[in-house]
Amino acid sequence: MKVAVVILNWNGKQLLKQFLPSVIRYSEKASIYVADNDSKDESVEFLKNEFPEVKIIQNNRNAGYAGGYNLALKSVEEEILILLNSDVEVTENWLEPIIEVFEKETQTAAVQPKILDYKKKDHFEYAGAAGGYIDKYGYPFCRGRIFQHLEEDHGQYNDDQYIFWASGACLAVRRSAYSEVGGLDEDFFAHQEEIDLCWRLQNKGYKIKYVSNSRIYHVGGATLQEMNPKKTFFNFRNSLFLLLKNVEGLKVYLILFIRMLLDGLAGVKFLFEGKFNHFFAILEAHASFYRHFRKMRKKRPKKFLIGKYYVIPSVVYSHFIRQKNKFSQL
Repeated sequence: MKVAVVILNWNGKQLLKQFLPSVIRYSEKASIYVADNDSKDESVEFLKNEFPEVKIIQNNRNAGYAGGYNLALKSVEEEILILLNSDVEVTENWLEPIIEVFEKETQTAAVQPKILDYKKKDHFEYAGAAGGYIDKYGYPFCRGRIFQHLEEDHGQYNDDQYIFWASGACLAVRRSAYSEVGGLDEDFFAHQEEIDLCWRLQNKGYKIKYVSNSRIYHVGGATLQEMNPKKTFFNFRNSLFLLLKNVEGLKVYLILFIRMLLDGLAGVKFLFEGKFNHFFAILEAHASFYRHFRKMRKKRPKKFLIGKYYVIPSVVYSHFIRQKNKFSQL
């Protein structure tokens, strides 16, 4: 199968310098592309001079994660697309287990590897860990990561599993399936658009899988720092987009109402912690959700194959009230 590793870049010259060599070294079976989101830091010239073997796609604007990839992938013809963050170090033979799944399982549309923390390599990394899930109210969590609690990797998730969502830090997807569902939703701009994509893929009858024999190390937070209010805005708003687009039936409105109440509690928590920018980011997220409500509602599918999309009703209750920090305890 023809494979393309596509790295989205925006002013990430230093990240490319640090991490691109490992991708080139260990991705012999793939074509390597860097899709540049109109960088201003001489990234493109650096690539042309230092890595002439890498194919460059130049977008005419910073279209975010979703729009940037949608633009770039129009120029990529390979059958398997691996959307890889620029702050990822890959390891030897990381591609083979992913390719094997696509070859053997025709209904599997997306795959993610084991994602470990580049800065603390014996621990799982926030953005994906060992495969993603969401609860009834749209809060994402992973095998190996519950909110800010990251588990140490001691082989507890060395089993391949079907999951609900694959991480955007390293998202391998079939071109045909990606095109069938219309690619990433550009209204998300950044954050949780991969969850939306995986939900839509499953609603078409496809499966999402985690493979443990493929291992990468992710820095995380390189584009928007962890406690950046802009990230708070995107996470809260896009979770509401996610639910409105994909939850079946009229129950979506009750779920959205409860979710917005929970967001209010999160806002109060930010106020007590003195994180006023994050409090206002939640208000802005809700306002943006209302402005886009009709547009996002029109994106709901005519037919839902996915009924129950969650494995537990509330990860908030499990983690903050019952003090459950590990996926195995949920």
